[in-house]
Amino acid sequence: MKLSTETLPGDVTKVILEGLLDIAGSQEIDLRFSVVAGANKAVVVDLSAVTFVASIGIRTLLTGAKAVHSRGGKLVLLNPSSAVEKVLKVTGVDTLMPIFHDADAAIQAVSR
Repeated sequence: MKLSTETLPGDVTKVILEGLLDIAGSQEIDLRFSVVAGANKAVVVDLSAVTFVASIGIRTLLTGAKAVHSRGGKLVLLNPSSAVEKVLKVTGVDTLMPIFHDADAAIQAVSR
């Protein structure tokens, strides 16, 4: 699993995840994802290159969202594949971390 970040205008941090968000993938990114989530108040997580998400991957995302929310910020998800989005919706994750398919809308959501 790869994790990279981009700083967008308005102090928005975009986290780009690539690969499988399974046990191995989550272990690879947990620490870096936690650091990013703990240091930023406006986070957009790009899931367009995530091909699979397991419960441990959902835990990684939720832990990051909790860290951002505890500091008064927002974390949203961007462009999950239909299979990944289905898992996120079935588990109710989309009620805690909104899902967007438009980057501008996602950025606007965390910038408020």
